[in-house]
Amino acid sequence: PAVLWGAARQGFTRTKRGPRSYNKGRGAKKLGMLTASKKFILIKEMVPEFIVPNLEGFKLKPYVSYRAPEGSEPPMTAQQLFTEVVAPRIKKDVKEGTFDPNNLEKYGFEPTQEGKLFQLFPKNYVR
Repeated sequence: PAVLWGAARQGFTRTKRGPRSYNKGRGAKKLGMLTASKKFILIKEMVPEFIVPNLEGFKLKPYVSYRAPEGSEPPMTAQQLFTEVVAPRIKKDVKEGTFDPNNLEKYGFEPTQEGKLFQLFPKNYVR
């Protein structure tokens, strides 16, 4: 028999069932831990708990057909969102005399994107 050299010997061969390094068990969240004696201990706090509302009597279905007509309203822009939501609140505060330009966080302004999951500036800023 021939000796396997090179890529086949190192585990880089690929078959219809996947490479040698493929393991079906990878990717799932561990629900416990292994002890030193290789015994698995289930930790109840790590088991995900799904909280589902009671949908009894709910008329809408969870599926929207591709044949459904398109929405009649165009998508909302940032300008429309500002004029409909933030501008009336600013006008009201200016009339009452409580508007503070140093406290814009009250109206949803975020001075930095620190700690945000999806940062808008500078890399993902829409130009």
